[in-house]
Amino acid sequence: MTNRTKGYILAAISAATYGMNPLFALPLYADGMAVDSVLFFRYLFALPMVALLVRSRKQCFAVGKKEILPMMMVGIFFVLSSITLFRSYHYMDSGIASTILFIYPVMVALIMALFFKEKIKLGTWLCIAMATAGIGLLYKAPSGATLSVVGVLLVLGSALAYTLYIITINKTVLKDAPSVKVTFYVILTGLLVFAAAVVCQGELHTPTKWYLWGDLLAFALLPTVISMLCATKAIVYVGSTATAILGALEPLTAVFFGVTLFGESLTARSVAGLLLIVISVTAVVTKKQ
Repeated sequence: MTNRTKGYILAAISAATYGMNPLFALPLYADGMAVDSVLFFRYLFALPMVALLVRSRKQCFAVGKKEILPMMMVGIFFVLSSITLFRSYHYMDSGIASTILFIYPVMVALIMALFFKEKIKLGTWLCIAMATAGIGLLYKAPSGATLSVVGVLLVLGSALAYTLYIITINKTVLKDAPSVKVTFYVILTGLLVFAAAVVCQGELHTPTKWYLWGDLLAFALLPTVISMLCATKAIVYVGSTATAILGALEPLTAVFFGVTLFGESLTARSVAGLLLIVISVTAVVTKKQ
């Protein structure tokens, strides 16, 4: 298996697991937990998981002088992306947030073209347009509902922060750093930030039901550790733009759980949206490089 093939597979896994964020976050919100408390436990449980991976691969935690600044940058970008996305769930439906969030592949392509002189072919723009249209078809707005301006701004901020996270990994020395080490310090940054937030607020919310602790563990493992590790490695193998476009698979996760767990129907419109996404992602994977 070539590195490029590995990159596409890892990008797909990253997108699918990152799409599970609402699945784990919303039950915790319904239990009365605040955003900062949810994210504190997310990073608290994720950190030892990644630390064990670092040690099992016999890699060191040392950070070189040239890695310090970019490591701080990716940590801050990911934290900003997390907090803005999860706060947006209080202002709009998670499905709407997921739809708007997918503007980040466009942001990645634009920044790579404008600042790094990457040539973005017409076919790539077409794939982005098809994937965006497909995600738009998957979204079903409640009748008469209007979008919250605050919610939209939060999701756009999350998309921009995630864009900068992807590009910073691709265009700095972190591209050659072990993915588990990069992930460890990103998660450590998040833990420190949300620990400080909880201390400043003087209140830490914990789950009131025992099974929600399992929800937190799964939250730390799937859309955090696995998604971040796969994304970091995929960026190295196939680049920022291709990894971002494969992020179109995130809404497919939401559709899958909606149909299998919550009894949602699969309409002709949804099928059309799924087909557009699958076609666009397939085109990215199979096109000549």
